[in-house]
Amino acid sequence: MPKFPFSLFRNANDDAPWHEPGFRARRPRAFRIASVTAGVVLSAAAAYAVTNWTVGLNGGSSGEAQSSTVSNLTITAVASPAATNLLFPGANGDVVATITNPNTSPVTITAVNLPTNTTYAGGFTTSALSTAQTGCSSTTSLVGWNFATGTSGSSHTLTTPLTVAAGGTLTVTFASDASMATTSPAACEGTFFSMPSLTGVAATAGAGTATVSPATDSWTS
Repeated sequence: MPKFPFSLFRNANDDAPWHEPGFRARRPRAFRIASVTAGVVLSAAAAYAVTNWTVGLNGGSSGEAQSSTVSNLTITAVASPAATNLLFPGANGDVVATITNPNTSPVTITAVNLPTNTTYAGGFTTSALSTAQTGCSSTTSLVGWNFATGTSGSSHTLTTPLTVAAGGTLTVTFASDASMATTSPAACEGTFFSMPSLTGVAATAGAGTATVSPATDSWTS
């Protein structure tokens, strides 16, 4: 009977051949790799089982939030862009203003509140509105807001709502919303007017896409 190579039939601890008592055959490398791989699979399965433990939530679990305060808007006269429609006796003209929103959320304006129809604008020599125009004052100009009534605070809905961005400004031309009486004095020719202060606005704070500046809007009644 031919003998096989020693390395295949000898135990690492003794000299007994493979068919004799005490012989322990070495496991092939492929078997040992498969065993290691199986161990990894078992470990991963155990870890996955742990992550599926169900966790609930105690009643009354909560957090803290805080609301901001709401500040008033500011509307101021500006010279740019220049008015397109200019006033003359018996006609209407444009009014240009900038609206400033100091709040941390957008503000949408849907209407304005006007002073009475006998509250007039003061006249000035330049667009800086710093030097009064002689003979064209807030008592004689007869220039006021279009559609104003005899009651202070009358509400007039804008054709398009205006949304001013949080902490932003919006320049808007109110088209043909100033009026000049037919009896306005000649001293008011070539004059710049500081329109009477609005008495209020209808506005809400909250979400909204800001109106692109400069904008054009109006109220028509």
